[in-house]
Formats: sequence, structure tokens, C-alpha cells
Amino acid sequence: MTRTAGPGDGGGLGRGFAFVGRERELRVLLDALRRPPAVVLVEGEAGIGKSRLVREAAAVLTAEGRPALVGLCHPLREPFPYGPVVDALRGTGPLLRGVRDIPPTAGALAPLLPDLADRLPPPPGTPGGARAHRHQTAQAVRSLLTALGPVLLVVEDLHWADEATRELLLLLARDVPEQLGLVLTYRAEDLSAGTPVLGAAYSRPPGVGGTMLQLERLTGRDVRELAEAALGRPGAAELGDALYTRSDGLPLVAEEDLITLCEQAGGRPRGDLLARLRQAAVPAGLSEAVTGRLDTLPPAGAAIVAAAAVLAVPTTEPVLSRVAGLEPGPGAEGVAAALRAAVLREGEPGRYVFRHALAQQVAYRHVPAPTRTRLHGRAVVELRSWSPPPLVQIAHHTLAAGDLTAWYDRAEEAAEEATALGDTGTAATLLRRLLDRPELPDGRRVRVAGALARLAVDGADFTASAALLRRLLADPRLPVPVRGEIRLGLGLLAVNQLGDRSGFEELEQAVGELEGRAVPAARAMTALAVNERDGATARARGWLDRAEQTLRDGGSGDAAARAAVRATRLSLLVRDGDPDAWEQLDRLPRRPADDETLRQTARALYNSARMAVETGHDRRAGRLLAECRPLAEQLGLTGLTCFSRLALLQLEFLAGRWTGIEERLTGLRAEYPDMAPLFDLKEEQILARLSTARGKFRQSAEHLGAASGYAERHAQVSDVLWVAADRAAVRLARHDPEGAFAVVLPAVAELRQAGTWVRTVGLLRAAVEAALAAGHRDFAQRLSEDAEQGLTGRDAPASRAELALARGLLLRAADPQGAAAAFTEARRRWQEIGRPYERAGATEQWGLTLAPAQPEAAARHLAEALDAFTDLGATEDAARCRRAARDLGQDTAPGSPARRGYGDELSPREREVAELLVRGATNQDIARSLVLSQRTVEKHVAQVLRKLRTTRGNVHRVLPADR
Repeated sequence: MTRTAGPGDGGGLGRGFAFVGRERELRVLLDALRRPPAVVLVEGEAGIGKSRLVREAAAVLTAEGRPALVGLCHPLREPFPYGPVVDALRGTGPLLRGVRDIPPTAGALAPLLPDLADRLPPPPGTPGGARAHRHQTAQAVRSLLTALGPVLLVVEDLHWADEATRELLLLLARDVPEQLGLVLTYRAEDLSAGTPVLGAAYSRPPGVGGTMLQLERLTGRDVRELAEAALGRPGAAELGDALYTRSDGLPLVAEEDLITLCEQAGGRPRGDLLARLRQAAVPAGLSEAVTGRLDTLPPAGAAIVAAAAVLAVPTTEPVLSRVAGLEPGPGAEGVAAALRAAVLREGEPGRYVFRHALAQQVAYRHVPAPTRTRLHGRAVVELRSWSPPPLVQIAHHTLAAGDLTAWYDRAEEAAEEATALGDTGTAATLLRRLLDRPELPDGRRVRVAGALARLAVDGADFTASAALLRRLLADPRLPVPVRGEIRLGLGLLAVNQLGDRSGFEELEQAVGELEGRAVPAARAMTALAVNERDGATARARGWLDRAEQTLRDGGSGDAAARAAVRATRLSLLVRDGDPDAWEQLDRLPRRPADDETLRQTARALYNSARMAVETGHDRRAGRLLAECRPLAEQLGLTGLTCFSRLALLQLEFLAGRWTGIEERLTGLRAEYPDMAPLFDLKEEQILARLSTARGKFRQSAEHLGAASGYAERHAQVSDVLWVAADRAAVRLARHDPEGAFAVVLPAVAELRQAGTWVRTVGLLRAAVEAALAAGHRDFAQRLSEDAEQGLTGRDAPASRAELALARGLLLRAADPQGAAAAFTEARRRWQEIGRPYERAGATEQWGLTLAPAQPEAAARHLAEALDAFTDLGATEDAARCRRAARDLGQDTAPGSPARRGYGDELSPREREVAELLVRGATNQDIARSLVLSQRTVEKHVAQVLRKLRTTRGNVHRVLPADR
């Protein structure tokens, strides 16, 4: 494929050169982008032709009705978070004219795009916290791109991107709008060692297309074709061979030589051009091509180019002249000479820059060192006169001018400004450069390390942040208290964001290092109180008491620190099943004067709700989460908002609303991709239980295998218990009782060590069932007795329901009536909690227990369980009940006239529906009370009215209310 670039393709790859040697890459790129959503990464060394390839594809797609928005990353930039993306979105003005429905969330872009503010929705309130603000911006970008429809977003030179831009693109790539093609170009060699281009491990999500292109150098044939297109066919083949030798196939180098050849071609024979080309040093390259043109410049042009090389950013003619030390007239002549020699080009109107970064580097090295130093000094004077002064550029030129002491001040000033503007990536880069200087004074090192640690804790790439904090801790020059604060940040990051309980070791060490610093020490102690593993539960209250004492001894009136201790203590009361917890939680201040105290209230509400789910207070948990979520959104607590919504999804699952739960989980994950470390565990739990209930045991084992790894790293012992319970359930379903017993043994040991009898989360039932099936009755009996003792005086409905079921399993062989009573109690408790799946399981056990002596009653209970399992979609459980009913001689085939043997009698479920009808309940009331779908309730109501031969308004006449 040979294509001639259009007039606007000057860019960085020549003036109208042919497009050669990229036929396959262009085809692959177009194929990917024509099937959005798509993410394409284009990797290649400097000068390889990444930009030209993308421009060619964009031209084709624009002609097809898919316009391109292009943003560029720059190596030397002032603080401006999301700058390249914002630059690209400035081009949406013409596209927005035809868009009617722009989501309100896109209004967050109005402050960043003031020229388009009149076409965007009004900006929403600014959330508190940098992380929440970044999430709001990412959502706004996604909303706007979605509203635009078919569009291409190109961000070039991503290796120079700031952290905020990199995070924004990572979030966008994980949740790509339906009609968006996202193209990112970068140089792998300019990334930090081991750092992925998006700053975190990325793989395209399901349903998103795209590809990864790694551009190689041109072949000799490609370069000859390039030369023929530029110089004409006669004699160009030999020139092409010489160009290939000099360039080694790098397009940028070949084109630089071609620029020179084209300028010299007028009237010269080809042989002379070839001789001149071969006289250059071999292997020749970009440096020779650019240097050759620099040497032809007049003095004024050379001075302008030297100033441009030092400034390294697009610059106006007056600024170039002043930095070069020229009067306006000679300065203008110098700029004109640099343009004629194709050394500089006009980028934005009135601003001049090198045609590409490599040419700037060659020109910079061409300037003698003393001259460079002098020019950097002039640049500092020039830039400090601006309002506002570009602090990042001033810091850069100050260091290059050799004024190290002044650079310390300028770099810190620039970092502070970047932090204030939300550009934490630029700030972190400046602070890291300061710390890299071994001669940095100790006092300043302490200050800089603390600032960098605070940025890292609030960063989006948690793994990279943790690595940075560990690097800071390795610096022996930091004082012990500073190391303690950094270690505190590392511990909190590991525990709260990475879900890694090894962070508690860091927190415990931080306590010792923070002696004398009451507030951070108390924060570490408060965080340590939530650990439940390795015997830590017994020390929880001690840590909280110590935190309170530390704050008192330190004379600290820090309201936020005290609120954190109070919130954690309340959460532990709920965790331990303390009956007084709810009254204290109700007294928690909902409208305190400061946001930090309100944050602790939100945290207490969420943590208490999570513990309420584990103890079996599902309805109370729902109310707490409904209160926590808007509070978290108001405060900009992105993580808490995400986890509140995830907990609500878990409650929906427990309440039997299984339809579409996988899609709702996927949608929530897409909204909060950076929350994955803690999201994964709950998602795997729900998917595993769904798979087990549906008889998909292989899938369930895969989900549980992943969940087991997450649970082992987490601080909550309940995570380990439920994974073991579910794994045992799979083993029992596969008729492997010994395997099930082997699974529960270590989990029971964890349960005993932690003493969390109020939160057995399914393990008690699974362990007793597995032990009995494997012939370990004494183990099952002792576990049941220990659980009963551990629950004395505790408020734990779920564990008491499990205990009742465990008693039933233990009594079944010797005392069927006692077992039936125990299963009845378990069924009642699960009904009160609102978990239909567990209720159906207890009902099934009740029926199986009655089968030998009371087959008709057993059949009714099995039919009730079958109804519930069928309504939920638990096909494996339903099939098991159906088999048990057939063994009793009952017909359970769908549509059978005598289905389940009730005839004209009301089934147990129908009796429940009838009793609610007597009380005047609506279908919606019945669905909520019995945890059924509206459709299932309608079916039951119709059956009740048919069997009773009455109407809805007369049910009370046929079935008295006292029944």
C-alpha cells in the first residue's frame, strides 16, 4: 500500500511523504476499530510511525462517519490533570450540536471545558476527596463519549502521561462506551521498568474488542518505495538502498534525509545526491540528518533553534527571541530561517516547536554546554515574569542551570501547586526526583517523603502505591516517627484497598514507631482492632482501649480520631452479637459539624450493616446500607459507595432475587474497576453459591478456588468460614463426605480460635453434616455444644438457625420427632430473617426426617421445598427434592393434575398466602413477606381462590382470620 499524506499530515513524519510498509497494521487497526467497543494499544520506538499509522486509520474512519478526537501527552508540562483527554474533548464542539440527551454526569467536565460549558449539563457538586473527584471525572468523560455515539479517542505518547490521565484511561478502557474506539500509542522503552502502559495490569473486559500492535522497522523495499514516491522513480532505487543503510529502517530517519535530498534535488544529478548521502558517517541516522540542517542556519536561526531546544515546549516568537538574546527583528528572521530549514514547525497558531521530540534532543545536544546553561538561566528569568508562573518549567530550568539549592524550593513549590490542582501524578514525579538526590538536606527529605507518602495512599494504582511506600521505608535517613507515618499509610493501604492482612504487621510496627504522636498512633491501633485472624480477635477491645488512652494522654482533641474509635467500637459490638449494639448505633450522630466525623459515621453504618448480614439481621442491614450509601456519595467516599451497593446486591441474593444477579454484579464492577481487590471475594461467593444450587459443580469449584485465595489474605475470619462451608457443600453434593470433612476441619479450628460463634456463616451446618456423613459423630456433637455455649446471651439469628438445623441433623436417627421440631425451628428462624433458600433447605430436612413414619406429611414438606427451590432457580436442589418425593410415591411432574398430592387441599405455601389474604395483604405485600416473585404470588393467589371457590374479597368468610 502506498498512500500520499494529505496537506494536514505534516505532523512529525515529514511533509506529504508516502504511507508505506504498514498494510497489515492498518488493516488490523481498521478491523478492530470498526467493531466497537474496542481498545487498541500501539507500541513502538521513537520515529517508528505510530502517529502516522493512527492518522491514516482516523482519516478512513472519519470518512465513514466516525470522527477522531486526538490528545497528546508532553514530556514537560504544567499541572493539568487529564490534560491530553481534555485537549481531545475540546474537539467535540461541532459534534455536540447534534446531541440532545447528554447525561447529567457529563456536567463535571464543564469546569475543564469552559468553551463548551454552554453545551454541557450544569456541573454537579464537587465530591470530597481526590479519589472521589477522579471517579466523578472518569464517569463524566465516559458519559460524554457515550452521548457522542460513534467516535474515536486517540491519546498519543502515553509514556509521558501524568498519573491522573493514566488512571482515567485505565477506567475508560475497563468500561468502554458502546460505540467508542480507544487508541493509545506509547514507547515501551520510556516506561518505568516493569510498569504497564496504563499503570496497572489491564486486560480487555468481556465484550470489548481491540488488539495490540507492535510496530517493526521498515524493510529495504519499503524505504525504496518511500524514496521513489518522494524523488521520482529514475535513480531512486539506489538512493533508497542508501537511505535504508543510513536509517536501518526507521521511518523518521529516512524522512529526515529525504527532506534534505528534496531541498538539494533542484538541478543536481542523482549521482551527486547519492554521493553526498554516502559521504555521511555510517551508520548514519537522525542526528546526522538534523545536524546537517542545523549547520546551514544563519546565526539568528541557530540562536532561535538553541532557545527552542532549551525551552522544549511550543513557544511564541517573542519568547524565543528574548531567551535567545535577540531583538525582535533578528528574532523574527531567525524563526523564519528555522521554519525554512524544516527544523521548527508551527504547531498551535503563533507557537513554534520541533517537528518531533528526537529532533529537539539532537538540537539540544548541538548547543555547547556553557550556552545551554546560560539559556536555561534566561528561561528562568523569562518564565518567572509570567502570571501565573509555570512552576514545573521553572523548576526544570533552575536545575538545568545548575542552581541546586534554588531547585529544591522551585520543585517543592511546583509539587504543592500540582497537588492543589489535583494533578497528583506531576506532584509525585517532582517529589520522587527530589528524593532521588542523595544530597537533599535531611529536614527537606522528611517533608518531601511525608508529602509523597500522602499522595501514594490516595493513589489509584494501589499496588504501585504500596511499592512506593516500601521504597520510602527503605531510606535509613528518615527519622523513626516519619517512618511510622509512612508505615501507617502502607498498612492501611494493604488492609483497606488490597485486602491483604499482612498490612496488620505494618500497623503493629507503626504503633511502636509513632510513640509520642497520639493521633496517627491511635489510627494504627484502631485499624488493628478489626483483625480477626491469628488470634487477634481477643486483642480487639484492648487495641481500642489503648487508642482512647493514647488520645487522652496526648491531650488530643482530634474529633476525627475519637470518632474513628467510636465507630470501630460500635462495629465490634455488632460483630460480637451484643444486644445493646443497635441502640448505641441509633444514637450515632448523623449530622455532625465536620465532614471527617461524618465519614466515621458512614463507616460505622457500613461496617455494622456488613456484620448484620453475617449475624442474620438482613432487614436491619438493608436499612443501614440505605442510610450509608447517600451519605458516602455526599462525602465522595467512592469505595464505601461501591461496597454499600455490593452489600445491597448480596442482600438481594440472600433474599432470593437471583434473576439477573450476574449482570448486576458485572455492571457494578464496571462502574468501580479500581475496587477489584475487595470486590472479587463477594462476587466469587455469590457466583459459587449460584453454581452449586444449579448443579454446576465444576464452575462452583473454580469460583471457590479463586475465593479461597482472596479469603486467606483477608482479615475477616468469616470469609474463610463461608468458603469452607461452600466447598464442603460441593463435596457433599458429589458424595465425598471425607473430602467435605477434610475441608471443614481447618475452618472449624479458625472458628474456635476466633470465637466468632455469632457469625458461623454456614460453616456450623456444613461441618456437622460433613462430620456425620463421614462417621465423626462425636466431633459434630461437640461442635454443636460449643456453638450453643458460644451463643449464650448473644443476638445472632443466623447462627441460631444454623444451630437448630445442626441439632436436627444430630437427632434425626435416634429422635425423629425431636429432629423435626429442630428443623421446624430452623425453618421459622430463616423465614424471620428473610432467606428463602435456607428456609427451603430446613423444610426439605423436615420432610426427609418425617418420611419413614409420616410419608404424607413428608411429601407436603418436600413439595413446599420443591416449590421454593423451583421459584429460586435452584435446579439441583429442586431435582434432589423431586427424587425424594418420587421415593415416597408422589407425582411431582409439572402440570400433573394430582401434583404433589394436595388435590383440592391448600399446600403449605398456599395456606400462608391465604392467611395473608385474610389480613388484606396485596400481592406486593405477600411477595415481600414470603420473599417470592410477583408472578409466583399471582399463581398462588389464583390457586387459593380456585380451591376455596371464592373471590379475593370473600376469603375471610371461608378462612377465618384466627387460622
